[in-house]
Amino acid sequence: MTTAPGTPRRAPAGAAVLREDVTDAIRAAVFAELAAVGFSRMSIEGIARRAGVGKTAVYRRWKSKLSLVVDVVGAVAVQGLPAPDTGSLYGDVRALLEVASHALRHPVASQVIPDLLVEAVRHPEIADTLKAALLDSQQGVVAQIVRAAAGRGELPADTDPDRALDLVLGPLYWRLVVVRTEPPRGYLDDLARATVAALTA
Repeated sequence: MTTAPGTPRRAPAGAAVLREDVTDAIRAAVFAELAAVGFSRMSIEGIARRAGVGKTAVYRRWKSKLSLVVDVVGAVAVQGLPAPDTGSLYGDVRALLEVASHALRHPVASQVIPDLLVEAVRHPEIADTLKAALLDSQQGVVAQIVRAAAGRGELPADTDPDRALDLVLGPLYWRLVVVRTEPPRGYLDDLARATVAALTA
């Protein structure tokens, strides 16, 4: 049977365009499942059920739950954080602490990050993705803060950005992710002042 002239041809089934709204629903479901059950107990079936789609919709986009998690977490890492530009070292450090504190206290992040850090020991792909999400992006932000402060004369030109990153975010990460206790009132202000004092000492 031939197609009549002028009749649009139907696209082959394999050429179907993946719907963006379905992809977004699956990505959101991944974070929700990670927070609810963790990576080891997470399944494609559970993700599909939470996203309101069939398993085939997930497998059309990702070959396994590992590749799915790596892609979804990696996409968040690529977004990065804007470097604060308040005009002072204290202001920039305080602004970064505020953003990081908000992110680490998010109900999903507070469950997902510790779980993925454990899984990173067994899965190099997750380790690399977490490095990009938790370290590389933060290194870039802190390096910009250090350069700006050095340009204003607040820091020596040879200030080590990696040491600055440890001083700025190390205590906060320890408090919110490892110890998991609520910081007292004024904690971020005190931490910002202590960080600036250590960097300028």
